[in-house]
Amino acid sequence: MVLDIQPLTADRLPDLADLFGQGGDPRWCWCSWYRVRNADFSKGSTASHQAIMQAAVEKGDRIAQAPGLVAYDEDGVVGWVSVGPRADYERLTHSRALAPVDDTPVWSIVCFVVAKRARGQGVARGMLDGAIAYARTHGAPALEAYPVEVAPGKRIDSANVYKGTLAMFERAGFEVVDRRLAQGAKTTRPIVRLDLGSG
Repeated sequence: MVLDIQPLTADRLPDLADLFGQGGDPRWCWCSWYRVRNADFSKGSTASHQAIMQAAVEKGDRIAQAPGLVAYDEDGVVGWVSVGPRADYERLTHSRALAPVDDTPVWSIVCFVVAKRARGQGVARGMLDGAIAYARTHGAPALEAYPVEVAPGKRIDSANVYKGTLAMFERAGFEVVDRRLAQGAKTTRPIVRLDLGSG
């Protein structure tokens, strides 16, 4: 599948709405989960979550740094990836399990959404490649992510792979730099990083 990957700007918000409107968590979350603390997210609504994304887009339009990328194929929108400076994600700032590994001003990838009609066709991997290129051209010294680890031969529900899989990131050259145990969790969570050779 050939993808046209573009920064999310105000004029592309209707396309993102079309993608998120297909159902599942994106319909109400609007990729705001990592942008606010848990208490604020829990009190929110679909409208308030959408407003959080709208504010991120407006900020991005002012500073020429979008809050993520939208992918299109010949039939329309097929994907989304949230990528930006780690500091843009308030939940990461306050997370114990995902506290900074070091003082490198990394960028983070926190979410993927793939259209139902395009799943299993390499869209997430294409979005990851696009996010790497976008972060590099915007001067990020390194790119970090917090993927789910899937045991060989196992499958997990699509709703649980919005962070991407460890295998996908490793195929793109990311390396595990730490593993953390979140409160109440039974297994550790990998933190992966790719040095972008800038900054």
